[in-house]
Amino acid sequence: MSLNVMKFSLIVPVYNRPDEIADLLESLDHQTDRGFELVLVEDGSTVPCREIVDRYAAHFDIQYFAKGNEGRSIARNYGMDHAKGDYFVFVDSDCILPPDYFESLRKKLSTDYADCFGGPDSAHESFTDTQKAINFAMTAFLTTGGIRGGKVQMEKFVPRTFNMGFSREVWEKVGGFREMFSEDIDMSTRIRQAGYSPQLFREVIVFHKRRGNLHKFWRQVHIFGMSRITLQLLYPGSMKLVHWMPAMFTIGSMLLLILGILLSPLWLIPLGIYLLALWISAIISTKSLKIGSMAVAASLVQLLGYGTGFIRAYVWKILLRHGRDEAQEVALRKGK
Repeated sequence: MSLNVMKFSLIVPVYNRPDEIADLLESLDHQTDRGFELVLVEDGSTVPCREIVDRYAAHFDIQYFAKGNEGRSIARNYGMDHAKGDYFVFVDSDCILPPDYFESLRKKLSTDYADCFGGPDSAHESFTDTQKAINFAMTAFLTTGGIRGGKVQMEKFVPRTFNMGFSREVWEKVGGFREMFSEDIDMSTRIRQAGYSPQLFREVIVFHKRRGNLHKFWRQVHIFGMSRITLQLLYPGSMKLVHWMPAMFTIGSMLLLILGILLSPLWLIPLGIYLLALWISAIISTKSLKIGSMAVAASLVQLLGYGTGFIRAYVWKILLRHGRDEAQEVALRKGK
């Protein structure tokens, strides 16, 4: 099939986020390439977004489904079961797409086709200062090693469902998402094991709002840290140095603080140098002294939240050997 007539199915699970869906739909209404459908799956929401969806029903192709709450992976699989497109694209409900998103994707697939792709995320100018600070924490090389699509990366890029897509052929061969944390990393791994080569499309970006405050952000990244251990149990050898870094930072920071208090403040110099580098980098990146300063706090939440989650799960699941049954249970969850 010619890529010029290929139809994209944008599949979005949503749970109690009508305001975010309104922003996403508005961004879709401004797409320069209209060769897509939106498959919106309401996953048992108590605050549904049907009324908002109806406002755009005549603007572009929308399939809206409401089902019982089973989790975002099951909702995405439900969407794929009902999708009419040739290529499935996934974003989160808290994303906004630039007007040329599908145009850029079609052009990239025309020149460098991939059966699976992932793109980076960024902060939109309309986001709050906190959201912009969190975006820096999640995308900066000094915090995540650029694993989410940064220009400099410490690990092979892995597509994630805030901006990811694959062909219908991939779905038919690999199946859908498993209901688990970090289900997108699991899916990307299975796609690679099936013989496909996921590609990073840097030009195909989304604006990702993320969490609205640092408390929710902590909970999110803490779970991310724990899920990395589950992925290691599922795929032995998949854990890289970059995944250990938040845990190493957490332990190292604690040791430096203890030594600084008990022995000499000079022990705090390495930590101070890192935080200064982080602050300068954030100011340059965000072009704001205020947001750059907030980004340091967000970065500490990201590192310590992920690090403590990683350590907690490593001790419980690997050292104390309580993770085998969970890994086996997850492995049996077929994406359907």
